[in-house]
Amino acid sequence: MTTRWLTPEEQRAWRAYVAATHLLEDALDRQLQHDAGMPHLYYSILATLSEAPERRLRMTDLAEALKITRSRLTYAVTRLEKDALVRRENCRWDKRGSIAALTDEGMAVLERTAPGHVETVRASLFDHLTPEQVEQLEEICGGIVRALQGDGTVRPAPDEVPWRRRSSPPCS
Repeated sequence: MTTRWLTPEEQRAWRAYVAATHLLEDALDRQLQHDAGMPHLYYSILATLSEAPERRLRMTDLAEALKITRSRLTYAVTRLEKDALVRRENCRWDKRGSIAALTDEGMAVLERTAPGHVETVRASLFDHLTPEQVEQLEEICGGIVRALQGDGTVRPAPDEVPWRRRSSPPCS
């Protein structure tokens, strides 16, 4: 098999993408640690639950929404439970599943933290883009997401998307 090496243009684009994503994630983590004492992932869990019906989601659905492994989500939710920001409940329709529910305290933390988070996102990303570039960014990222998780024509194998991977026995 012949390796399809990146062209110089692709190499520059790849390195710029990697640097930008690392720097953006670092900026978001620093802001959220300062304002709420939590990393970006934990904030994302709270935000996703806040948008769900009754502020509740099945753990597997939450993992899919966040594009993370179920074991990583379980660890994060356990930590958020200790701070009383999230509560885990038994799933009434599936005895093997569990539900993550955003508590009132979790919602209060999210409401307090959201303005600073949005300002950081704006200052770190959107303030540097034209409206056309914002559209292009959405199109590019959407295309990558569709390609990596399957575009609906072919369902990815269980280990091809993070939320279906198991690194430990099932717990959600």
